[in-house]
Amino acid sequence: MNALAASLAVPTRDPLALRRATGTLIAIMLLWPLLVLAEFRPWALFDAGNLKVMADFLAGFLPPATGGEFLGLLLRASLETLAMATAGIALALLLALPLAFATTSALSISRIGPGNALWRGRAVRTTARSILMGLRAIPEIVWALLLVHALGLGPAAGVLAIAITYGGMLGKVYAEILESSDTRPARALLEAGSGRLAALCYGLIPGAAQELASYTVYRWECAVRASVVMGFVGAGGLGQLMDQSMKMLNGGEASSILLVFLLLVLIADALSAGLRRLLA
Repeated sequence: MNALAASLAVPTRDPLALRRATGTLIAIMLLWPLLVLAEFRPWALFDAGNLKVMADFLAGFLPPATGGEFLGLLLRASLETLAMATAGIALALLLALPLAFATTSALSISRIGPGNALWRGRAVRTTARSILMGLRAIPEIVWALLLVHALGLGPAAGVLAIAITYGGMLGKVYAEILESSDTRPARALLEAGSGRLAALCYGLIPGAAQELASYTVYRWECAVRASVVMGFVGAGGLGQLMDQSMKMLNGGEASSILLVFLLLVLIADALSAGLRRLLA
Protein backbone atom coordinates (compact mmCIF):
# COMPACT_ATOMS: atom_id res chain seq x y z
CA MET A 1 0.00 0.00 0.00
CA ASN A 2 2.82 2.35 0.88
CA ALA A 3 4.57 1.51 -2.39
CA LEU A 4 1.36 2.30 -4.33
CA ALA A 5 0.95 5.62 -2.54
CA ALA A 6 4.56 6.49 -3.22
CA SER A 7 4.15 5.74 -6.92
CA LEU A 8 1.03 7.95 -7.11
CA ALA A 9 2.53 10.82 -5.15
CA VAL A 10 3.13 14.06 -7.02
CA PRO A 11 6.88 14.71 -7.35
CA THR A 12 8.02 17.73 -5.36
CA ARG A 13 10.78 18.56 -7.83
CA ASP A 14 10.49 19.02 -11.56
CA PRO A 15 12.58 16.24 -13.17
CA LEU A 16 13.20 18.45 -16.20
CA ALA A 17 14.16 21.55 -14.22
CA LEU A 18 17.87 21.25 -15.01
CA ARG A 19 17.20 20.76 -18.72
CA ARG A 20 14.86 23.76 -18.85
CA ALA A 21 17.28 25.94 -16.89
CA THR A 22 20.13 24.94 -19.20
CA GLY A 23 18.06 25.69 -22.28
CA THR A 24 17.04 29.08 -20.89
CA LEU A 25 20.66 29.94 -20.09
CA ILE A 26 21.83 28.96 -23.58
CA ALA A 27 19.01 31.04 -25.15
CA ILE A 28 20.05 34.09 -23.10
CA MET A 29 23.69 33.62 -24.04
CA LEU A 30 22.77 33.49 -27.72
CA LEU A 31 20.23 36.31 -27.58
CA TRP A 32 22.27 38.85 -25.63
CA PRO A 33 24.95 39.44 -28.33
CA LEU A 34 22.18 39.87 -30.89
CA LEU A 35 20.47 42.51 -28.72
CA VAL A 36 23.78 44.33 -28.27
CA LEU A 37 24.41 44.21 -32.02
CA ALA A 38 20.91 45.60 -32.65
CA GLU A 39 21.59 48.43 -30.14
CA PHE A 40 18.53 47.41 -28.16
CA ARG A 41 18.31 49.89 -25.25
CA PRO A 42 14.67 50.20 -24.14
CA TRP A 43 15.63 52.13 -21.00
CA ALA A 44 16.43 55.11 -23.25
CA LEU A 45 12.67 55.56 -23.71
CA PHE A 46 12.34 56.55 -20.06
CA ASP A 47 14.94 59.28 -20.22
CA ALA A 48 13.43 62.61 -19.14
CA GLY A 49 14.34 64.36 -22.38
CA ASN A 50 13.03 61.55 -24.56
CA LEU A 51 9.77 61.36 -22.61
CA LYS A 52 9.19 65.07 -23.16
CA VAL A 53 9.88 64.75 -26.89
CA MET A 54 7.45 61.82 -27.21
CA ALA A 55 4.78 63.61 -25.18
CA ASP A 56 5.03 66.72 -27.35
CA PHE A 57 4.90 64.59 -30.49
CA LEU A 58 1.84 62.62 -29.37
CA ALA A 59 0.07 65.79 -28.22
CA GLY A 60 0.10 66.97 -31.83
CA PHE A 61 -2.11 64.00 -32.81
CA LEU A 62 -5.08 65.40 -30.87
CA PRO A 63 -7.73 66.12 -31.90
CA PRO A 64 -8.04 64.07 -35.11
CA ALA A 65 -8.66 66.06 -38.27
CA THR A 66 -12.33 66.14 -39.33
CA GLY A 67 -12.36 68.70 -42.11
CA GLY A 68 -14.62 67.91 -45.05
CA GLU A 69 -11.92 68.23 -47.71
CA PHE A 70 -9.49 66.04 -45.79
CA LEU A 71 -12.14 63.39 -45.06
CA GLY A 72 -12.82 63.21 -48.79
CA LEU A 73 -9.13 62.61 -49.47
CA LEU A 74 -9.06 60.07 -46.64
CA LEU A 75 -12.01 58.14 -48.08
CA ARG A 76 -10.43 58.05 -51.52
CA ALA A 77 -7.07 56.91 -50.10
CA SER A 78 -8.79 54.21 -48.03
CA LEU A 79 -10.61 52.83 -51.07
CA GLU A 80 -7.35 52.96 -53.02
CA THR A 81 -5.57 51.00 -50.27
CA LEU A 82 -8.33 48.37 -50.15
CA ALA A 83 -8.32 48.08 -53.94
CA MET A 84 -4.53 47.73 -54.00
CA ALA A 85 -4.53 45.02 -51.33
CA THR A 86 -7.46 43.11 -52.82
CA ALA A 87 -6.18 43.23 -56.39
CA GLY A 88 -2.70 42.24 -55.21
CA ILE A 89 -4.04 39.24 -53.29
CA ALA A 90 -6.19 38.19 -56.27
CA LEU A 91 -3.14 38.19 -58.55
CA ALA A 92 -1.11 36.45 -55.84
CA LEU A 93 -3.70 33.66 -55.76
CA LEU A 94 -3.25 33.17 -59.50
CA LEU A 95 0.44 32.54 -58.81
CA ALA A 96 0.05 30.61 -55.56
CA LEU A 97 -2.67 28.10 -56.40
CA PRO A 98 -1.00 26.27 -59.30
CA LEU A 99 2.38 26.33 -57.57
CA ALA A 100 0.90 24.98 -54.33
CA PHE A 101 -0.91 22.32 -56.36
CA ALA A 102 2.36 21.28 -57.98
CA THR A 103 4.28 21.38 -54.69
CA THR A 104 1.91 19.25 -52.60
CA SER A 105 3.48 15.81 -52.46
CA ALA A 106 0.24 14.27 -51.16
CA LEU A 107 -1.15 14.71 -54.68
CA SER A 108 1.78 12.96 -56.36
CA ILE A 109 0.49 10.01 -58.38
CA SER A 110 4.05 8.80 -59.02
CA ARG A 111 4.56 8.12 -55.28
CA ILE A 112 1.72 5.60 -55.10
CA GLY A 113 3.62 2.73 -56.62
CA PRO A 114 6.68 1.82 -58.66
CA GLY A 115 7.24 3.61 -61.91
CA ASN A 116 9.76 5.62 -63.88
CA ALA A 117 7.87 8.92 -63.38
CA LEU A 118 9.01 9.34 -59.76
CA TRP A 119 12.01 11.48 -60.67
CA ARG A 120 9.86 13.71 -62.89
CA GLY A 121 7.44 14.35 -60.01
CA ARG A 122 10.33 15.25 -57.74
CA ALA A 123 11.74 17.58 -60.37
CA VAL A 124 8.39 19.36 -60.76
CA ARG A 125 7.99 19.79 -56.99
CA THR A 126 11.56 21.01 -56.59
CA THR A 127 11.09 23.53 -59.40
CA ALA A 128 7.80 24.77 -57.93
CA ARG A 129 9.37 25.16 -54.48
CA SER A 130 12.28 27.09 -55.98
CA ILE A 131 9.90 29.46 -57.75
CA LEU A 132 7.95 30.02 -54.52
CA MET A 133 11.18 30.70 -52.64
CA GLY A 134 12.29 33.19 -55.28
CA LEU A 135 8.95 35.01 -55.21
CA ARG A 136 8.90 35.51 -51.45
CA ALA A 137 12.64 36.13 -51.02
CA ILE A 138 12.45 39.82 -51.99
CA PRO A 139 10.25 42.01 -49.73
CA GLU A 140 7.30 43.78 -51.32
CA ILE A 141 8.71 47.20 -50.44
CA VAL A 142 11.76 46.47 -52.64
CA TRP A 143 9.52 45.40 -55.53
CA ALA A 144 7.49 48.58 -55.01
CA LEU A 145 10.62 50.74 -55.24
CA LEU A 146 11.62 49.04 -58.50
CA LEU A 147 8.14 49.09 -60.01
CA VAL A 148 7.50 52.74 -59.12
CA HIS A 149 10.47 53.63 -61.32
CA ALA A 150 9.10 51.42 -64.11
CA LEU A 151 5.37 52.24 -63.88
CA GLY A 152 5.43 55.66 -62.23
CA LEU A 153 3.69 56.84 -59.07
CA GLY A 154 0.40 55.18 -58.23
CA PRO A 155 -1.17 51.98 -56.92
CA ALA A 156 -0.24 49.82 -59.94
CA ALA A 157 3.28 49.33 -58.56
CA GLY A 158 1.86 48.34 -55.18
CA VAL A 159 -0.52 45.80 -56.72
CA LEU A 160 2.26 44.03 -58.59
CA ALA A 161 4.62 44.17 -55.60
CA ILE A 162 2.02 42.49 -53.38
CA ALA A 163 1.19 39.94 -56.08
CA ILE A 164 4.81 38.83 -56.50
CA THR A 165 5.81 38.52 -52.84
CA TYR A 166 2.49 37.28 -51.49
CA GLY A 167 2.20 34.77 -54.32
CA GLY A 168 5.27 33.04 -52.92
CA MET A 169 4.03 33.25 -49.33
CA LEU A 170 0.54 31.96 -50.09
CA GLY A 171 1.81 29.11 -52.25
CA LYS A 172 4.25 27.89 -49.61
CA VAL A 173 1.76 27.99 -46.74
CA TYR A 174 -1.08 26.51 -48.82
CA ALA A 175 1.12 23.52 -49.62
CA GLU A 176 2.10 23.12 -45.96
CA ILE A 177 -1.54 23.32 -44.82
CA LEU A 178 -2.57 20.69 -47.35
CA GLU A 179 0.33 18.44 -46.35
CA SER A 180 -0.44 18.75 -42.63
CA SER A 181 -4.12 17.89 -43.06
CA ASP A 182 -5.45 14.34 -43.30
CA THR A 183 -4.10 13.09 -46.64
CA ARG A 184 -5.69 9.64 -46.49
CA PRO A 185 -8.85 10.60 -48.46
CA ALA A 186 -6.73 12.09 -51.25
CA ARG A 187 -4.45 9.05 -51.31
CA ALA A 188 -7.47 6.73 -51.49
CA LEU A 189 -8.90 8.69 -54.41
CA LEU A 190 -5.58 8.60 -56.26
CA GLU A 191 -5.21 4.86 -55.69
CA ALA A 192 -8.74 4.36 -57.03
CA GLY A 193 -7.77 6.06 -60.29
CA SER A 194 -8.93 9.61 -59.57
CA GLY A 195 -7.15 12.59 -61.06
CA ARG A 196 -5.06 14.97 -58.97
CA LEU A 197 -7.56 17.84 -59.26
CA ALA A 198 -10.41 15.67 -58.01
CA ALA A 199 -8.24 14.39 -55.16
CA LEU A 200 -7.46 17.99 -54.23
CA CYS A 201 -11.07 19.18 -54.33
CA TYR A 202 -12.65 16.17 -52.62
CA GLY A 203 -9.80 14.74 -50.56
CA LEU A 204 -7.72 17.64 -49.20
CA ILE A 205 -9.65 20.91 -49.38
CA PRO A 206 -12.68 19.86 -47.26
CA GLY A 207 -10.45 19.13 -44.27
CA ALA A 208 -8.25 22.22 -44.70
CA ALA A 209 -10.83 24.80 -45.86
CA GLN A 210 -10.96 26.66 -42.54
CA GLU A 211 -7.20 27.08 -42.29
CA LEU A 212 -6.88 28.05 -45.95
CA ALA A 213 -9.62 30.68 -45.69
CA SER A 214 -8.29 32.04 -42.40
CA TYR A 215 -4.74 32.34 -43.72
CA THR A 216 -5.94 33.98 -46.94
CA VAL A 217 -7.85 36.66 -45.03
CA TYR A 218 -4.86 37.14 -42.73
CA ARG A 219 -2.64 37.68 -45.75
CA TRP A 220 -5.17 40.17 -47.12
CA GLU A 221 -4.94 42.00 -43.81
CA CYS A 222 -1.14 41.96 -44.15
CA ALA A 223 -1.52 43.25 -47.71
CA VAL A 224 -3.54 46.20 -46.39
CA ARG A 225 -0.70 47.03 -43.99
CA ALA A 226 1.87 46.53 -46.75
CA SER A 227 -0.14 48.86 -49.01
CA VAL A 228 0.13 51.58 -46.37
CA VAL A 229 3.89 51.09 -46.07
CA MET A 230 4.39 51.09 -49.84
CA GLY A 231 2.53 54.37 -50.05
CA PHE A 232 5.61 56.00 -48.51
CA VAL A 233 7.58 55.15 -51.68
CA GLY A 234 4.92 56.53 -54.01
CA ALA A 235 2.53 53.59 -54.43
CA GLY A 236 -0.51 55.65 -53.40
CA GLY A 237 -3.20 54.95 -50.83
CA LEU A 238 -3.17 55.73 -47.12
CA GLY A 239 0.61 55.52 -46.92
CA GLN A 240 1.12 58.33 -49.38
CA LEU A 241 -1.44 60.47 -47.55
CA MET A 242 0.25 59.67 -44.23
CA ASP A 243 3.63 60.60 -45.70
CA GLN A 244 2.28 63.97 -46.78
CA SER A 245 0.69 64.62 -43.39
CA MET A 246 3.84 63.72 -41.49
CA LYS A 247 6.00 65.90 -43.73
CA MET A 248 3.63 68.80 -43.07
CA LEU A 249 3.77 68.02 -39.31
CA ASN A 250 -0.01 67.68 -39.26
CA GLY A 251 -0.58 65.27 -36.40
CA GLY A 252 -4.37 65.58 -36.54
CA GLU A 253 -4.49 64.24 -40.08
CA ALA A 254 -2.06 61.45 -39.17
CA SER A 255 -4.28 60.52 -36.21
CA SER A 256 -7.35 60.26 -38.46
CA ILE A 257 -5.42 58.06 -40.90
CA LEU A 258 -4.33 55.75 -38.06
CA LEU A 259 -7.94 55.43 -36.86
CA VAL A 260 -9.09 54.45 -40.35
CA PHE A 261 -6.25 51.96 -40.59
CA LEU A 262 -7.33 50.41 -37.26
CA LEU A 263 -10.89 50.16 -38.62
CA LEU A 264 -9.64 48.29 -41.70
CA VAL A 265 -7.79 45.78 -39.52
CA LEU A 266 -10.92 45.22 -37.40
CA ILE A 267 -12.95 44.61 -40.57
CA ALA A 268 -10.40 42.04 -41.75
CA ASP A 269 -10.51 40.29 -38.38
CA ALA A 270 -14.33 40.16 -38.45
CA LEU A 271 -14.23 38.82 -42.01
CA SER A 272 -11.83 36.05 -41.01
CA ALA A 273 -14.03 35.03 -38.07
CA GLY A 274 -17.11 35.01 -40.30
CA LEU A 275 -15.46 32.81 -42.90
CA ARG A 276 -14.34 30.32 -40.26
CA ARG A 277 -17.89 30.07 -38.93
CA LEU A 278 -19.25 29.65 -42.45
CA LEU A 279 -16.81 26.84 -43.26
CA ALA A 280 -17.14 25.09 -39.89
